[in-house]
Amino acid sequence: MTTTTTPNTTAPQPEDEDFTTSEGLRALLRRLHEAGPGSWQHDPVAAALMEHAARKYVPLARRHGLDPWEAATAAFDEMRRKGAREADDPWAYVTHGVRVTCIFEERAQGLMCSVHQARRPHISAFHDPERFSDRETPLSDYHPAFHIPDPQTTDDEADEDAAETARRAGKVVEDAIELVSSLDWPADLARAAVEHICTALMRTGSRQAAYENLRRDQHSLALLDLPQSSWTALLRALLGNPHPAYAATSTGRGVLLRLLFEEPPEMLLRDDDLVLTISLAAPTRGRRRAGGEPS
Repeated sequence: MTTTTTPNTTAPQPEDEDFTTSEGLRALLRRLHEAGPGSWQHDPVAAALMEHAARKYVPLARRHGLDPWEAATAAFDEMRRKGAREADDPWAYVTHGVRVTCIFEERAQGLMCSVHQARRPHISAFHDPERFSDRETPLSDYHPAFHIPDPQTTDDEADEDAAETARRAGKVVEDAIELVSSLDWPADLARAAVEHICTALMRTGSRQAAYENLRRDQHSLALLDLPQSSWTALLRALLGNPHPAYAATSTGRGVLLRLLFEEPPEMLLRDDDLVLTISLAAPTRGRRRAGGEPS
């Protein structure tokens, strides 16, 4: 995609309309909304606001391989929503909306489909086309068919292996709790939910079996006081998509298996799909429908 040059000039703005602050942006958005149709097109402060937004979201656009003005367009759509005018922090609201839009724009390019289709869960669940040679982890490193136990292992070595396995498992659990907590989940709820999932996983010995049992377990929902949508999203994020087609992908492995393979938590936080799934599933987070019409 051809990249255009981001404007570097800003039209003069009144001192009482400093849209760089949250209060100033809220006041400007309310004034433009009350002015009615055409206000955005003819208002010089609105033009300055869009130039500022184009510069502000350049790094976000570059990260997702987009033109800065595509991010500015997404910001424009977010600013016209009622939620932006009523948010406690309008800039945070706009930034979150722009990030989600950029993620779906990049997702659509990877899936070779429209952004509208990429926003649909049954479409975005597919992974981008890839070759076996493109995968970061060789098949022999994680597929059980290639794992052959050593028959000469002594009892002492077995005890050491068991202790090391227990240590690694404990670290995986703590890393998973920290990851979920950092994505808008309350710390106590994140710990209870992750530990509950890990307990079920140890009991069943299979991620797929644990996923199916927990997904239908109403007792777990009542115990954790979680809505069904949040619980299902967290299960899929931690245990992975159980469909065999995703077994060798990040979506299929899930957070717990990726941590067990010693993938650093910092790398998981760079997975936009994972971050979006967990943060939007947080039960205390106010969510809105993606792609909604401006208020």
